[in-house]
Amino acid sequence: MRSLKGKTLFVTGGSRGIGEAIALRAAADGANVVIAAKTTRRNPKLPGTIFTAAVAVESAGGKALPLAMDVREEESVGAAMQQAVERFGGIDILVNNASAIWLASTLDTPMKRYDLMQNVNVRGTFLCSQKALPYLLKAANPHILNLAPPLNLAPRWFKEHAAYTISKYGMSFCTLGMAAEFAVHGVAVNALWPRTVIATAAIAMLGGRVQKEYCRKPAIMADAAQAVLTRDSRSCNGNFFIDEEVLRAEGIADFTGYSIAPDRPLAPDLFLD
Repeated sequence: MRSLKGKTLFVTGGSRGIGEAIALRAAADGANVVIAAKTTRRNPKLPGTIFTAAVAVESAGGKALPLAMDVREEESVGAAMQQAVERFGGIDILVNNASAIWLASTLDTPMKRYDLMQNVNVRGTFLCSQKALPYLLKAANPHILNLAPPLNLAPRWFKEHAAYTISKYGMSFCTLGMAAEFAVHGVAVNALWPRTVIATAAIAMLGGRVQKEYCRKPAIMADAAQAVLTRDSRSCNGNFFIDEEVLRAEGIADFTGYSIAPDRPLAPDLFLD
């Protein structure tokens, strides 16, 4: 089976949720994982810190490096990348998972929320990619994986939360542009998005629209990410993957085990028709 053993992954927002799940799946292969996120102290409203995630990575069989980092700050990102290289000798994979969400109409979106989403989602993805690329260009099978949706310009996806949609599509445009730019260098740049809503702390930001029992576990995204990141970077580039489709291509047909409540219908995620 394809494996991430010995590879070094730099995962933004890796202290919880999908980011942590991807880190743990890579750790199970024996990978080195950099947990790069802001949370260093326990928050009663949000589970996990970079340190608890690092312990989990080590327990799963990987090597962990927890780093306090703000994806919005150029010096912070640059320093974190350098520490990762000093510890593990290089970077093979960047997972741009860090994201901010605020699902509200134009009149109900404070500019501080707009700026946060633009700075974390778009700027953070661009900045982390820019800082990682000098190291990725030296890697044997380099990948950038953005947790971003396929580009769907149907007005319905802008109507109720234009600010959030713009910010997530900004990550998608980074995927589109960088995949073309770095294809000649063999760096794969792809996006991954869930077919259904994933049960993470972020669903609390959905205003009660989706209950946990109608969601899937983060493990489905982690397994799909592992499948993508172990593919040949020169032949797997510029794709907007959906988790379920990736796993079907790997021969998985039964997704029941990924459901929080297998007897409940699943809530489809945003941006998918």
